[in-house]
Amino acid sequence: MLLVNANLATMTDHRYGLIHNGAIRLAGNRIAWTGRSDDLDPDALDADTVLDLKGKLVTPGLIDCHTHLVYAGNRAMEFEQRLQGAGYREIARLGGGILSTVRAVRGASEKELVAQSRPRLAQLMSEGVTTVEIKSGYGLDTRNEIKMLCAAESLANLSGVRLQKTFLGAHALPPEFANRQDDYIDRVCTEMLPAAFEAGVVDAVDVFAEGIAFSVEQAAKVLDAALKLGLPIKLHAEQLSNLGGAAMAAAKGALSVDHLEYLEAGDCAALSRAGTVAVLLPGAFYCLRETRLPPVRALRDHRVNIAVATDCNPGSSPVCSPLLVMNMACTLFSLTPAEALRGMTVNAARALGMADTVGTLSPGKKADLAIWNTANPADLSYHAGLNLCHATLLNGHWHKPCHEI
Repeated sequence: MLLVNANLATMTDHRYGLIHNGAIRLAGNRIAWTGRSDDLDPDALDADTVLDLKGKLVTPGLIDCHTHLVYAGNRAMEFEQRLQGAGYREIARLGGGILSTVRAVRGASEKELVAQSRPRLAQLMSEGVTTVEIKSGYGLDTRNEIKMLCAAESLANLSGVRLQKTFLGAHALPPEFANRQDDYIDRVCTEMLPAAFEAGVVDAVDVFAEGIAFSVEQAAKVLDAALKLGLPIKLHAEQLSNLGGAAMAAAKGALSVDHLEYLEAGDCAALSRAGTVAVLLPGAFYCLRETRLPPVRALRDHRVNIAVATDCNPGSSPVCSPLLVMNMACTLFSLTPAEALRGMTVNAARALGMADTVGTLSPGKKADLAIWNTANPADLSYHAGLNLCHATLLNGHWHKPCHEI
């Protein structure tokens, strides 16, 4: 396939890597060539399909590198409670929060999880997402954590989306382990994670290090267990307080540390040295009405790669719009539109350990493309509530079909 007369945001430099009047030649499921249409080899015009995009923007397929979109139930009541003044910690102490979703997930079959989660994934994909990370963490026992990861895999098989499955068994303390955090962490390390790994449903491991979840020391035990299995690691860190989890995870070579509202500017150097990506989640910041901003300027100064994700989940970020999240990243966190788009393409790929496969329009990368009804990449962050996605190619095949240009 050959796409011509396009504005390409290749994302191969620190802005957009723009090529005006560009062309992309695909060979099977990979990108074979990108450049100006005027520089095309004449033989390329003999492609099976030549599509004139008439100046439309082409970007890499968007990558949502932090989601919890497989879940059951609904927590709209907590939304109302927060509006009446209840805090995140208070709701958790009263049996709401993550544990309310745990009860719903434990009561649902894998088929029911897939059915309830499929519309959320479809919405992400309708806005240009071709790669998504899905975490477990609402089962909190061996059987139900594996059930969640299997549901994620079923969703990927049904939709064709490129998927990373992340084990988040240490997301919260299940009620049967009340006041026995260390015992539960031992269970995660010695039973739950090894069983999920043996089942072949784990690509990476995450932990929630926070006062309402697990200590940095407990998180470190889980990350060490993951590393012994050869699995990449990441960490929910510094969302509600500064516990030093981000620096700990970076020292262990974490792919990413996520949230980071309470990250100290001095810890940014540790992320930079390790090549650990800072994943910002403006949806949670917005929905929880937080006021503490992540240290974006310090992250920039230390040249830390910044990714952006929806954090799609039933409690703190019931957000299924990557384009809205890019807008939030600009309006709430003062990212530039180029930084927001890099955060959902090349840097999101780095956060998943997929930078060699996706994230830029580069020869050799997978043919995951999004085609937009604009020529200006800043439009993707500028609009709130307008989906400009015209079509997507996923692994060289049309996912959102390309109707007449």
